Amino acid sequence: MKKRRIDVAVISDVHLASPGCHAEELLAYLSSIKPSILVLNGDIIDLRNSGSPHFPPTHKKVLKKILGMASSGTKVCYIAGNHDEMLRRLAGAVIGDLSFCNKLVLPLDGRRAWIFHGDIFDHSAGPAKWLAPLGNWGYSLLMGTNRLINWFLARAGRRKYSLSERIRNRGERGERYASKFERTASDLAIENQYDYVICGHIHRPKKEWVETPKGRVLYMNSGDWVENLTALEYAFKRWKLYRHSEDKLSPFYADEELKEMDIDDLIASIIGQKPPTAR
Repeated sequence: MKKRRIDVAVISDVHLASPGCHAEELLAYLSSIKPSILVLNGDIIDLRNSGSPHFPPTHKKVLKKILGMASSGTKVCYIAGNHDEMLRRLAGAVIGDLSFCNKLVLPLDGRRAWIFHGDIFDHSAGPAKWLAPLGNWGYSLLMGTNRLINWFLARAGRRKYSLSERIRNRGERGERYASKFERTASDLAIENQYDYVICGHIHRPKKEWVETPKGRVLYMNSGDWVENLTALEYAFKRWKLYRHSEDKLSPFYADEELKEMDIDDLIASIIGQKPPTAR
């Protein structure tokens, strides 16, 4: 089956190595598209809950597929999130068409898309607004503040704060947090004159224009591959929110490159573990 050619695809919150990940559905989706740019917007690998994450075969196939795309002309940008934050140490690294960063600004047909995971808002979804006029410096300060707070929580033996988990577990209160998250991201984007702002983190797929007295921005969230199975696509100068339940195509067979690539050593090198010994 012919693959759909699109300019940009954005996925987030896949949580590979966790039982909730819908790896087969994601593999089918990735096999159905040929994007010029693939943005992995955080929490692609779940390294937070285990020192030795377990990758079932289908989860490894997703990683192989992504690497295969990077070796076949797709520019892949990995933005680390809170569940794979150890990969933030790789920010600035470039391996062929695979790059690592903490945020991304994409020029798209005369407009600019600001893409970041969103966990920097966990401790400051409201007060973050005063940092907006400070531009990139304000964003960096916000990220550093969030890391510092989580460092103190870890030192105190407490679990790191996760806004996405709080939203899913708190009903109406979680809804208020989600709304504040979305508005804060939109306000910051408007202040910094971006046309689009794209987040993940809260597992809440969305595409909505936000208008304030200072301007307007298209807020988008790529959702997740645990509950919603969604992605964002840019083609023909338009953004689309892909929903697997509505837009899925016929099953795809795994690409041929998946059969030959050995992913174990690569996984071990990325997460800083020794590769498994041969038996």
